[in-house]
Amino acid sequence: MKRLETDICVIGGGSGGLSVASGAVQMGARVVLVEGHKMGGDCLNYGCVPSKALIAAGKAAHAQTSGARFGVMPVQPQINYAAAKDFVHSVISTIEPNDSVERFEGLGVTVLSEFGEFISPTELQTGDTIIKARRFVIATGSSPLVPPIPGLDTVPYLTNESLFDLRDQPEHLLVVGGGPIGLEMAQAHARLGSKVTVIEGAKALGKDDPELAEIALKYLRAEGIIIEENALVSEVNGKAGALEVKTKDGRVFKGSHLLMAVGRKVNIERLNLEKAGVETTRSGVTVDAQLKSSNRKIYAIGDVAGGLQFTHVAGYHAGVVIKSALFGLPSKAKNTHLPWATYIDPELAQVGLSEAHAREKYGDKVTVIRFPYSENDRAITEAKTEGLVKVMVVKSRPVGASIVGAQAGELIGTWAMAIANNLKMGAIAATVLPYPTLGEVNKRVAGAYFSPMIFESSKVKRVVRLIQRFIP
Repeated sequence: MKRLETDICVIGGGSGGLSVASGAVQMGARVVLVEGHKMGGDCLNYGCVPSKALIAAGKAAHAQTSGARFGVMPVQPQINYAAAKDFVHSVISTIEPNDSVERFEGLGVTVLSEFGEFISPTELQTGDTIIKARRFVIATGSSPLVPPIPGLDTVPYLTNESLFDLRDQPEHLLVVGGGPIGLEMAQAHARLGSKVTVIEGAKALGKDDPELAEIALKYLRAEGIIIEENALVSEVNGKAGALEVKTKDGRVFKGSHLLMAVGRKVNIERLNLEKAGVETTRSGVTVDAQLKSSNRKIYAIGDVAGGLQFTHVAGYHAGVVIKSALFGLPSKAKNTHLPWATYIDPELAQVGLSEAHAREKYGDKVTVIRFPYSENDRAITEAKTEGLVKVMVVKSRPVGASIVGAQAGELIGTWAMAIANNLKMGAIAATVLPYPTLGEVNKRVAGAYFSPMIFESSKVKRVVRLIQRFIP
């Protein structure tokens, strides 16, 4: 057996693991990176990157059918599904050199392209190599959750890991799961010409603000997507091209292809964490605020840490770990300032507390401010007036923001910055933005917070009248 000693051993070459590895090695630490599958992880190969590329293809097709209001006559787009998938893979190919073995070896990282498992609290074995490290970082991410539905193991089905290799366009795509992944792929395929039925066991977009989710779902349904809620799947049967999904209440859905999008499971089964003295639960590795496991020399970041499962969260966790592991400084991970977005059209985005959670936590101390897209001039010029910004404020500081509408994923950044830096609403209101931009909706929300204090205050009116009397 070969033996390696290092300062940091990173297990997993996805977003979080690569961020730790590149940051640590460039700061002078010895780093070993262990990745048994594809560099770039789920985000590059099966998640964020390919899904957004396919969504872009769907938008291009949709634009050809929706220009009547602008005086542009709609046409039926000629869609080449396989070519759309070629575009998806070209996007992956463009980005993947940034995550490649060659790049990281060039930075000075020792990359081992095999799976690893712990053989002691301080050692990991991968192939014929034993790695002894001062610190380990588990960054193995998550995979599609496939529930034990009767009959599912007898029929062909897709997950996000196989969907992007599909070359033949689904005639009728059945999507089990009405969360972000399911609905993003549902809309992309509907716009590319497939019939789509979404089967959700509870409420579609159930983790989002109900008021905003309903606005988004209305648009998806208007595009012809069938969304069936409270439809818990009980059985699946059929064959390739002729599948049937039954629900517990007796509903039956037929389609040509089946996409399972019911959630994610963390990738820890290969690691032999018992040998490392690492405690786990069904949601992942048990970590403290510093992202340390029960073995204080082992960190867990990203999906495997049991919290929010987003690429940018893994990147944020990487910064927390680098500060702690490299410099020995106190560094804690927080969730209150972490945003997320669902890239359907219209987009949905959230940071901090939703209205329901804010009222639960702060009661009548919270003020909820709304501003509609329909009062934003740029939204009017582009006919994107269906949207809403909702901000939850306590003692002049935002504690949460929810947005549905065009570019919600971009707009939420203002509120993420405000919450992360403990800014008051006055900082947003004082910001000068170009006109006309969608970004002005955020400034207008802040203005709406102050309007009653300024324009509806009898005290302010008296002071102004007094000043006008005595100042020439």
